[in-house]
Amino acid sequence: MKRLLIRDGHIVTMNQQKEIMKGDLLIENDRITAIAPRLNVDDCEVLEAGGMTVIPGFIQTHIHLTQTLLRGQADDLELLDWLKKRVWPLEGSHTAESNYVSAKLGIAELIKGGTTAIIDMETVHHTESAFEALLETGYRAISGKCMMDYGNGVPASLMEKTSDSINESLRLMKKWHGTGGGRIDYAFAPRFVVSCTEELLVQVKDLAAEYGVMVHTHASENRGEIELVQRDRGMRNIQYLKHLGLTGENLILAHCIWLDEEEMQILADTGTKIAHCPSSNMKLASGIAKIPELMEMNAQVSLAADGAPCNNNLDMFREMRHAALIQKARLLSPTVMPAATIFEMATMGGARAMGKERELGSLEPGKKADVVLVKMDTLHNAPWESGDPVSQLVYSATAADVDTTIINGEILMKNRQLTTINEAALKDEANRLIKERITTAGVVK
Repeated sequence: MKRLLIRDGHIVTMNQQKEIMKGDLLIENDRITAIAPRLNVDDCEVLEAGGMTVIPGFIQTHIHLTQTLLRGQADDLELLDWLKKRVWPLEGSHTAESNYVSAKLGIAELIKGGTTAIIDMETVHHTESAFEALLETGYRAISGKCMMDYGNGVPASLMEKTSDSINESLRLMKKWHGTGGGRIDYAFAPRFVVSCTEELLVQVKDLAAEYGVMVHTHASENRGEIELVQRDRGMRNIQYLKHLGLTGENLILAHCIWLDEEEMQILADTGTKIAHCPSSNMKLASGIAKIPELMEMNAQVSLAADGAPCNNNLDMFREMRHAALIQKARLLSPTVMPAATIFEMATMGGARAMGKERELGSLEPGKKADVVLVKMDTLHNAPWESGDPVSQLVYSATAADVDTTIINGEILMKNRQLTTINEAALKDEANRLIKERITTAGVVK
């Protein structure tokens, strides 16, 4: 049995009692087996956590690993222009190699920022290479091939036949769902209503129910998108998804900014999961989601960064800070969206969105060992020992403070050094491949 002891840290458990304690945490194989003020354990590796806060790994519920390579290639544009002029052509130019490197680049950044699990949407082609990157690096994810069989302005490199999209999604699901010792799961990923036929969406609903997997898509991110859906399908976005029978606990919707009261109630009543992406929503000028109001209705909300071209990073610390501050400014209330609520969204909220709250999201004996050590003994966090550790994590800590990241009991970063990824070689490959993609896609800034 492999044992790992984290010694003398400030442990933010996120258990039901929200206990915070100074002490030790023991990992045996892939699970947490004990937490106590002092543990006496022989024959184990010891990580000294003095000056650090020990937290559950962050869970981001809407990421595009396929877009990490496209960072900085689509700045200062509105959503539909951002898609049609830059992101779609660049995604369509991916090769198996470039999508693999893009995924690996995103995984490396996520590990270094303390995110231990994601819900990911790939592009239309070469999804296999992203799954290979997830498997090789030891990362945890629910991922799926993007599905696009309809719409104006979609490049030929991304447009699919409905049957081809369904068949390839099924092939990938049957091959990859439950792999990596359960680290990797599949989700059907229709891009959004604007780029999917009703036939495809109905088949996705039926197949997801048949195989017991999630559906991951975008909804109500942009007012132009809402107008397109209403004109094309005769009803608003969320109403349409409900009409098709897609809303429910196995559906995760990214953004959900432009909702009317009826749509907000639909999401709350059906248990549909909402992935809030505040930095992306601000950068694309999409708007500010009514997250406090949704949560007051008992809607299920979690946090994420979205993709690198619309953020331009995958940093959960920034997302937590932005998620708190934009609502305080919008509602002119400093008490709305307190740090404890935000941190819950970033941990247990993400676990619930993945349907894995019994396995992830908190530090408790029996749960999977997805654990992060954050160095708080720094100038910008000082004085840290007398403050509220959760508030400090939300408002003052940064991704650069993450010292160690553990997923499934395996140390994937220690002392800021990645253990399953060659960081220097990866950056060189990314610089080479994005130049090729720009040339192939023919995009002009």
